[in-house]
Amino acid sequence: MPRCFWCNDDPLYIAYHDQEWGVPLYDAERLFELLLLEGFQAGLAWITVLKKRARYREVLWGFDVQRLAQMSDAEIEVLMQDPGIIRNRLKLKAARQNARAWLELDDPVALLWSFVGGAPRINHFRERSEVPAVTAEAEAMSRALKQRGFTFVGPTICYAYMQAAGMVMDHTIDCDRYPALRG
Repeated sequence: MPRCFWCNDDPLYIAYHDQEWGVPLYDAERLFELLLLEGFQAGLAWITVLKKRARYREVLWGFDVQRLAQMSDAEIEVLMQDPGIIRNRLKLKAARQNARAWLELDDPVALLWSFVGGAPRINHFRERSEVPAVTAEAEAMSRALKQRGFTFVGPTICYAYMQAAGMVMDHTIDCDRYPALRG
């Protein structure tokens, strides 16, 4: 099965590519989880985060936004000892801060999807070189989230988030997922 250029032969990556990436996501809890995971990914390969996602779900209370917003510094220090996650104090503090910011949003799903007009933006890229790392919409999302108190939400993270959450569909036309997701 032909897949996008970024998908390697790791079964976890293949399952993620084939079942999740680019599928429109409107569930607030899953959008919140994905936003935190994208932040944890900053500077690393996405496969690293995928391999640690199950452990994150365990130690971060299933990405319960209320519980994460109350995470103490002492709990962060305990998490810093867990080899099953990315042990980065700034990213863990960002998870807490982003949970607090998320709780302040009236309708996070509507806000996030507003940057693409509420519906997936379908791209028709033929080659890897055509797929952008950042777009004006991702820059706008980044600015809006930062203004609301979010961290680890730069434009590149926001575009990767938009791709993963299906806000933009960037499966290349030679990928087997392209026909199913192009609309």
